Formats: sequence, C-alpha cells, structure tokens
Amino acid sequence: MTSTPAGPRPREPRIGRSLTLHLRGDWGGANLHRVCGWISQELTDRCGPHTRVAIWNGRGFSDSVRAVGRGEVHIALTTPAAFAAAALDGRGAYEGEGFPELRALGVVPQRDRLVVGVHRSLGVSTFAELREAKPVLRLATSVHDGVNHVGLAAHEILDRSGVDVTGWGGEFIEDERPFETFAHVKAGRANAVAHEAVMLPHWQEWGGDLHFLEVEENVLDGLWNDLSWPAAVVEEGHFPGCPRFRTLDFSDFLVLARSDLPDDVAYAIAWVLGETRHVIERQYRHLPPERSPVTYPLDPVTMGESPVPLHPGAAEYYGALPQA
Repeated sequence: MTSTPAGPRPREPRIGRSLTLHLRGDWGGANLHRVCGWISQELTDRCGPHTRVAIWNGRGFSDSVRAVGRGEVHIALTTPAAFAAAALDGRGAYEGEGFPELRALGVVPQRDRLVVGVHRSLGVSTFAELREAKPVLRLATSVHDGVNHVGLAAHEILDRSGVDVTGWGGEFIEDERPFETFAHVKAGRANAVAHEAVMLPHWQEWGGDLHFLEVEENVLDGLWNDLSWPAAVVEEGHFPGCPRFRTLDFSDFLVLARSDLPDDVAYAIAWVLGETRHVIERQYRHLPPERSPVTYPLDPVTMGESPVPLHPGAAEYYGALPQA
C-alpha cells in the first residue's frame, strides 16, 4: 500500500449542532462493529454536545446495503465492497429493488479472497477434474439466503463452474459465520469448503490438507460482467504448500450512506476515516498486516477509491488530500 503524501492536511470538521445518527455494523463482535465504534467516537467528539450515535446489529452483507437504501439507518458497513455496486442498478441480489442514491463515505481496506478448497483425498485439483470425478462433497460454506455474501458468492461460483453438490449425492453444511465452517473442516465433517477470511490462522491449521481450485477465466469474466465482482490472486504459499491461483476478490469494508446525508456529516466521517486511522490501526498491530482483518497501514487516498460513487461531502475530503 502506498504511503500518504506529505503536505497540508484537510481541515478538521466541527459541527456545532447535535446529531442523532444510526449506524449498522455486523453481528456485534466482529470488525464492522469495531469500525462503527471508531466512527461514532471520533465523530461525537467533533459535533454538538448532545450528539447520540446508535449502532445497530446486522449481518454486514446485503442487509446493510438495503438498510441504507431504504432509509432505515444513516450509515452502514458492508463487505466485500465491490458487491454493493450491483445495488445501484438493481442487479443480482438486488433485482427489483435498486438503490441509485447510494453513496460511499470511504473504504476500510481488508485484503481478502473467497476460495474453494477440496480435500486432497478426493484426488482433484481443478474444477475440470472436479466435474469429471463428480465426488460426493460435504461442502462447508455460509447460508445461501440472498443476504449472506459468502453463501451467495459460493453458490454463484459453484453453479457457474458446473459443480452440482446435491446432484452428485453430497450436501451443503451451512452456517452464518466463518468459525463454524472452519470447525466442520477441522473435525472432518466437511471434505470441501468455500469461504473467505483467508487471513485468519485457522486456514494454516488444515489448509495443507486441501487443494485450492483456481476459478476458471470464463467464470471470473462472467461474475465481473454480470455483477461487477472482481477477480484477485492468492499468492504462492499463502496456504501451506499451495501455488499461486486466481479466485474471487472479497476485499474491503465499504462505509455507505445515501445522497441525502448532509454534506458536512459526510465530510466529517470521511475525515475521521482518513485522519484518525491510528485509532483503528492500533487495534490490529499485534498481527502482521497480511494476516490482519484490517490491512494496515491505512492510506487515505486509497480509502477514497470506491466501487460506489463518493458522497459529495466525502469527495471534498478525499479531494483535499495531498497528491503524490
């Protein structure tokens, strides 16, 4: 990640009136809620004395996008960032309910991938071999309910790759959060997995027992063309004994609002993200950056690069940053 250029910093916000804001994060104990807490603390310090910020529980996926788009909350976080682009014009999971008024306040970087792995005992190392062998898979992933992005992405990849888990006599083992999925793989209840959070140490415990399948180019192209989901690389050695391969990008936390959020509030939140980044960074510095759920050091310029158009107030902040 590039370092932030030196030079005069954007003006610090001061909002004289007191605000009441509603934010939406994750289930309550994960990274999106941490980011919400960081935003609420630093924003409240710079607003009127009776400012109140509520953080609502959610799931951090399409539910967050809809909550903002429907006006249920002022700000919400969702991951991966790129998946929100389809909501602008009602594609994919948002078919029939587009939200063209969605705007971004910034992106908190998290370098992540969604990967498909199968146990080495199955003797397959590519999707082509998997289609030919048609093994009985007990595939652990997240729930496929149109909200959870992990389950949504896993099924899109498998379906477009010609993998028929149930048709081949297998089953999906579905849970909401990754830790339950990881427990199924570790205990041997699952012989295949499709999931994200690849920086977590759990993958190092049993990743060497899996072949990770490179997603085929036509599948990645289709996901990009149809849904604006980008591809990315997992570098050699990220998993024990695993070569470099391409798969679906699952990166970044997107901070979303609507276009009717007041400009000064949008500017203030973007300023908080960029100028008080040390507050969130220090919560992760006990981890190497490549193994951290937030990929520090944060770079304000990069945080302004969003798959959803920036709110004009946020754009004012990112536009005032010193340029390299």
